[in-house]
Amino acid sequence: MPNLEQPRARYKQVAELLREAIQQGEYPPGSTLPSQPELARQYGLNQSSISRAVAMLQAEGLIRTEHGRGSVVLDVPTVKRVRRIDKDYRTEPGGSAYADQVSQSGRTPRAPLVQCEAILPPADIAEVLQLDEDQEALIRKRHMLAEEKPVQIATSYIPMDIAGSVDLAFPDTGPSGMYARIAQRGYGPVRFTEDIDVRPAEPDEADFLNLAPSQPVFAILRTAFDAGDRPVETCLNVLSAAQWRLTYSWRQEGDA
Repeated sequence: MPNLEQPRARYKQVAELLREAIQQGEYPPGSTLPSQPELARQYGLNQSSISRAVAMLQAEGLIRTEHGRGSVVLDVPTVKRVRRIDKDYRTEPGGSAYADQVSQSGRTPRAPLVQCEAILPPADIAEVLQLDEDQEALIRKRHMLAEEKPVQIATSYIPMDIAGSVDLAFPDTGPSGMYARIAQRGYGPVRFTEDIDVRPAEPDEADFLNLAPSQPVFAILRTAFDAGDRPVETCLNVLSAAQWRLTYSWRQEGDA
């Protein structure tokens, strides 16, 4: 039986030991941890304490509890999301920040387009785009993968009077490249904002990203504005908080 130290909370020590075992490959991705009754016997604790330890690992994104299987160890690729404010789409048309960042982490990126059509956008998106309730937007939704493992959902909305038609999305530009097409229609972005929330994953997000429903995600809403300060596109990126690290850099304009 492993020795647990006093006065440290014993459930935290169990979580630490299990975390180390996962990181060292004792429990590889796809395998299951011992059942909670087994862990209770192994560590000499009651099942309530074991449940708290398992809940910690689940909140960290290391495991997912599945009915009939128990606690399944997840493969968690950590990717750094870098935003450089001075990056210019006009000089790098068609470039993909997502593909660059995933490739730099040593993984192969893929971002299939799973939805592309004219829709009435959700009320919060319509508000961001300053659309009336009967105005449509072009939606472009992607499931983004690294080594075929889901890591992000990206959903872009463009007002239909700016897009002109769904044909604007074809041929597929990949995750980036749409700004150059918008610019050709006279709505070139000159300013961008990003609003970041940390919240629990919604059921469809948790299902695709292989997360527990209570596990936190970054919800990053990037909005592009043209020279008239009209919002011309907004994109919601949803990514596991355990899988991504956010880094921002920008240049100072003018003299110090």
